[in-house]
Amino acid sequence: MSAAAERGPLVLEAKIPLGDVKGRIDHLAVDVAHRRLFIAELGNNTVGVIDIDGRKVVHRLEGFDEPQGVAYLARTDTLYVANGGTGELHAFSGAQLQLVGKLALDDDADNIRIDRDQARIYVGAGSGNLAIIDAATFKKITEIGLKGHPESFQLDAAGARIYVNVPDAKEVAVVDRSTSKQIASWSTANLRSNYPMALDAQGNRVLVAFRQPAALLSYDAATGAVQERVEICGDADDVFIDARRSYVYVACGQGVIDVLTSRGDRTTRVARIDTRQGARTALFSPDLDRLFLAVRASGAEGAAVWVFRPV
Repeated sequence: MSAAAERGPLVLEAKIPLGDVKGRIDHLAVDVAHRRLFIAELGNNTVGVIDIDGRKVVHRLEGFDEPQGVAYLARTDTLYVANGGTGELHAFSGAQLQLVGKLALDDDADNIRIDRDQARIYVGAGSGNLAIIDAATFKKITEIGLKGHPESFQLDAAGARIYVNVPDAKEVAVVDRSTSKQIASWSTANLRSNYPMALDAQGNRVLVAFRQPAALLSYDAATGAVQERVEICGDADDVFIDARRSYVYVACGQGVIDVLTSRGDRTTRVARIDTRQGARTALFSPDLDRLFLAVRASGAEGAAVWVFRPV
C-alpha cells in the first residue's frame, strides 16, 4: 500500500489471516459485546469467527451450502447464516455457537437484516421476496413479494419503510413493513447492477451504488428524487456511512476503497485506497469505529480480513 494511502482517511491497522480459505468471500457481521467478527466464506462453505482483539480466527463453522448473508442479534446472542445453495437460514446460539435451528426459505438466500425492536429477521431470497422471520419462534411470519431477486436492502429505523435494490427490475423498491407490500418503485433508468445500498438517516437519503456505469446515486428517502450522482470505483459491493466524520466508504472489487465526504448537498471523493483485486465485501462498525474488509486468497497471498481505522 502506498504511503499516501497510509496517511489518508483510513489507516490499515492489521491484516488478520483466515487460514486455508479459498474462493469468494461474502458478507460480514459483528458481535460488539464479545468482540467477534463473522465472515461468510462462501467459496469455502464455512463461516469464520474472528477474535477482534486477539486478531485471529478462533472458530470455523461448517456444513453450509454457499453461505452468503450473516447477521447477529445481540438480544438473544444468536448468529444467523443464509445459504444461497439450499436456501436455508441457520441459527447458532451462545458463546459456542451451537446450531439451534434450520429454516427452509427460497433458493439464493442472501442478505439479512434484523429489526431489533420487533425481533424480526428479514432475508432476501428467491426470484423476488423478502422473508420475515420471528426471532423468538424462528418461524416465517410472511414474505414480501418483489419484481426480482433482492440485493442489498435497508430498514428505516425511524419509520416503516424498507428500501430494496432490485437490479433485475431496474429499480429501487420501497416497501411498507406495516402492510408487507411494495408502495413505490424508483427507476434506475440507464444505470445497472445496483447491488450495494446505505441509508443516511440524518440526511434523509438513500445511497445506491451501481456497477454499470460505476456511480453512486443519492435518492431523497421520502420521494425517490435523485439528488446527486458521483463517479466511484468499479465492481462496488458494499457502501457504508460514517456519520461521525461525514464519510462514505465504498468497497470495490477493482481493488480499492473509495472514501467520499458528504457535506451539505455535495459529495466528493477525498481518497482512493489500494487494497487487492476482488476484495469487495466489507463491514463498517460505528461501535468499534473500524472498517473490516474481506480479502480473498490470491496467488501466494492467503485470505485475510484487513482492519482499517478511520482518522
